[in-house]
Amino acid sequence: MKIKIFTFFAMLLCAAIHGQNVDVSGTVTEASSGQPLPGVNILVKNTTKGASTDFDGNFTLNEVPLNSVIVISYIGFITQEITIKNADPLRIVLQDDAQSLNEVVVIGYGTQTKKEVTGAVSVLDSESIEKLNPVRIEQAIQGQIAGVNITSASGSPGSGLNIRIRGITTNGNNAPLILVDGNRISDLSVLNPSDIKSINVLKDATAGIYGVQAANGVILITTKSGGKNTGLKFQLDSYSGIQFTSRKMDLMNARDFAIYVNDAANATEFFVYPNSGTDWQDEVFESAPISNVSLNVTGGSEKSAYSAGISYLNQDGIVGGSKNNFERLTARLNYQYDILSNLKLTANGLHTLSEKQNLAEGGIGAVLYNAVNINPTMPVFNPNDDPLLDFDNYALANDISQIEIVNPVAQINDTYNTTRVARWSGVLGLEYKFLNHFTATSRFQGNHANVRDDIFRPEVYYGGGKSLNTVNSFAALSDDVIFNEVVDFGADFTDFLFDNFLTYENTFNGKHHLTALVGMTFSREKGRFYGDVGRTNMGTNELGQSIYDEGMERQPRFTEADLENGFDWFDSRLFSTFFRVQYDFKGKYLFSFLMRRDLSSRFSSENNNNVGYFPSGSIGWNMSDEDFMQNISWIDNLKLRASYGIIGNDRIGPLFGSITRLDGQATIDNGFDELLFGLSPGTPGNPDLKWEEQETANIGLDLRLFNSKVSITTDYYRKQTKDLLLNPQASALIGVGAPGTGFSFVNAGTVRNTGLEFAIGYSDNIGEDFKFNINFNMTTIDNEVVSLNGRTAPVGGEYGVGLGITDITRMVPGLPLGYYHGYKTNGIFQTQAEIDALDAASPNGTYLDSSIGEAAPGDLRFVDVNGDGEITPEDRTNIGDPIPDATFGLNIGFSYKNFDFSANAFASVGQEMVRNYERKDLYANRGTYMLNRWQGTGTSNSVPRAVAGANINTDQFSDFYVEDASFLRLQNVQIGYTFGEKFNSSVGVDKFRIYLSGNNLFTLTDYFGFDPSANSGAPLGGGIDNGFYPVAASCLLGINLNF
Repeated sequence: MKIKIFTFFAMLLCAAIHGQNVDVSGTVTEASSGQPLPGVNILVKNTTKGASTDFDGNFTLNEVPLNSVIVISYIGFITQEITIKNADPLRIVLQDDAQSLNEVVVIGYGTQTKKEVTGAVSVLDSESIEKLNPVRIEQAIQGQIAGVNITSASGSPGSGLNIRIRGITTNGNNAPLILVDGNRISDLSVLNPSDIKSINVLKDATAGIYGVQAANGVILITTKSGGKNTGLKFQLDSYSGIQFTSRKMDLMNARDFAIYVNDAANATEFFVYPNSGTDWQDEVFESAPISNVSLNVTGGSEKSAYSAGISYLNQDGIVGGSKNNFERLTARLNYQYDILSNLKLTANGLHTLSEKQNLAEGGIGAVLYNAVNINPTMPVFNPNDDPLLDFDNYALANDISQIEIVNPVAQINDTYNTTRVARWSGVLGLEYKFLNHFTATSRFQGNHANVRDDIFRPEVYYGGGKSLNTVNSFAALSDDVIFNEVVDFGADFTDFLFDNFLTYENTFNGKHHLTALVGMTFSREKGRFYGDVGRTNMGTNELGQSIYDEGMERQPRFTEADLENGFDWFDSRLFSTFFRVQYDFKGKYLFSFLMRRDLSSRFSSENNNNVGYFPSGSIGWNMSDEDFMQNISWIDNLKLRASYGIIGNDRIGPLFGSITRLDGQATIDNGFDELLFGLSPGTPGNPDLKWEEQETANIGLDLRLFNSKVSITTDYYRKQTKDLLLNPQASALIGVGAPGTGFSFVNAGTVRNTGLEFAIGYSDNIGEDFKFNINFNMTTIDNEVVSLNGRTAPVGGEYGVGLGITDITRMVPGLPLGYYHGYKTNGIFQTQAEIDALDAASPNGTYLDSSIGEAAPGDLRFVDVNGDGEITPEDRTNIGDPIPDATFGLNIGFSYKNFDFSANAFASVGQEMVRNYERKDLYANRGTYMLNRWQGTGTSNSVPRAVAGANINTDQFSDFYVEDASFLRLQNVQIGYTFGEKFNSSVGVDKFRIYLSGNNLFTLTDYFGFDPSANSGAPLGGGIDNGFYPVAASCLLGINLNF
């Protein structure tokens, strides 16, 4: 009986235990695209029970005990653990693991896992890009990758950005090589950021596989692709919002301006009762809409995979609104097809149409230059409606001789300037695998772009003596015959690249892993430029817009004498061969060596100057795999690596600097209504020209700690470029100059960059609902011109609007490339006695050289740098440079249940900018810093007196105009909410997220100008601020929808 009772209760217990088991099912998708992930491992923790997802990302686990933990893992994604509390279906979203040792890194003509990489390579994934909502891809890189700095010459919609990898190392082109799915793309504005899967940046000798185009680093962009055996999936991303200026200058109001002018004019009361005035910055800046929508489609069959996308961006300018609009339409298709089990076809295509409305920027004639300098007592519109005092009712900047300053609101109204770009890009490739270890790849890649600039200039009169006037008086505007000017400019660019390479990969005895690559490539770039300038006497100014919109149809209206034609072209070719060997032993000891030979048409074949050989090598040691490291449980991976190589650069100087070109053009009227067109020799050629060579070395460390929660990467780099192309202002052929000629280019300079990169990241899951990550990176840069081989120092840059001082930046050994060359100051002269004492002590009886001018109390005191007792041009010295000492990036993100938050900031420290947007004219407005000007003994020792005309304070370049441009900017902050499975199922979607984002919301800086981050990108003069268009701040509302 007891045995029966025991058996009965045992059966009840088993039934109860069995009742606590459930069948677990669900779907696993990728976070960035929402696509299902096949082959994901699902394992009940501490057991052997498991399953894998099918082609649709679905899985089922039977008889899983309640409260047990399942582990979801997949190569390249962050492993998740979920506690089973009920039988509800699971919807699991895996995040890309940018820190995974098994993550695939694109290195050029191949891939490696992160653990195998021996070079300085950084990766940015699609999730990081999408959180930033960048209009351009470059904006997503800033602050995310150590060693990469992004600047712009303009914040205008559609304007390009400058990418610099580890600083500037040449006085030529410093832009990196950019490849999108293997295809060269020079203008990233043609791409929709939502199409990007990953960005890989090669920063050291590993870039040498791309030869003479890789000296400035390489950016490899991979676009999204579909997966085989996956259903049709859609991803819709859209945002809309408002933009506004991130910064305004603190300028004088009407009252302060009147007091200043009266003071400068020695108490002559030009402005006795100034009106309330006009804030011209408020008149030209405005809130501007921006919107973007993109749709991506992915899918695949057993043999094929495809991804297609279309996007549309519409962005008005914060200056001029629709008169500064940018529109972009992109269409993309990626397709892969397995012709045979070992033969794969790849076809990628991209088409982009863009249209940009342009306003004048930078220096005299620019809208912001006029807004900053125009008299603030002047109204926007003429209050009396007197046609003799206005044009289209706009008030004139004609009072009291405002030289070259016009009404900026009227200027915006009269501007009709459009640039249209149509671009086609494509890649067609075959990949054939044979004999188990060989892969042969052949790819043809090409790009074609057509650029059209259409400009209509109506007859305008802004006041006496303005260069923007198209007529000389109001009387001319009332003539019966109206001559409106029309400009048509066009350019066509075509390039193609033909790659063929063979890869061998094998592992011997389970220990020796070898990958060998050999290949060749041929590329060609060509382009032509053409244009027509003429006048039309059809219509009136009121019809100007309709005339402008007619495009090419207006050309027949021109007479032969009204037309001036221009034409130019280029054509260059490059043939290269290369090989690379990569070897590792047990994954611990890593070795790589490559050699590339380039043959370039840019240089003469004499002495084989057009041929170059460029070797590179790297080594690595995964120290954490050693036996003596196995007991250190908190170190997951420790790798030491080093690289060294020589990389060429042929993107320097003139396209055909080795030959003398007939590029001097002129068109004249012979007096019989006939145009005569002629050519003359330009810059003399130098057949001894060759490419620059960059010697680059790198030592790095990769460290992962505490179950990969902490990742650290640090690199020390040294880049030295020799044989820089210089254009010295003296020549053995023509002396110091000759009519109609320039100066021959020569290889002479050497520039060195050294620095340290450091990046640290931490990510963790706190419980099941809270996830947190933080990443910080920094880069230091030390730039120095090493030598010029005895050549005259190149100069560049211009200071003083309208003054024409053109040698304020220089390239001199021992100093940074492009440093500012001017006078140091040491306060303000307070009394005439100070000046007289210096004159008396001067060897020539005059402290200031006659070429500089005369000083008076209230003027800047220049420093006698060379100590000869007087101030001469030889006392000019280094007063700053535009190269930052260090840059920093900080990125923070966390999510709690369905909410997510992210923020990123960027800082740049140690660079200086030249304040060069101020008109040196009595009646031009000034910054409020002039309120603290010298107005008598002891009143100021930093800001000089007000002056009415030419003066040493305004006509000599000094550190008074050089400012610290260090800044900290909050680039992006975003908060989002992702709806749960129940809501998604009810509306038939896989993922639905809404978010609110703010970009460039604040900038901390002491710089007075619009944008401390701006730079023209020029090695000489890049930091001279002629009135950079500020970067726009924005607030956006957006959605991410997968279905």
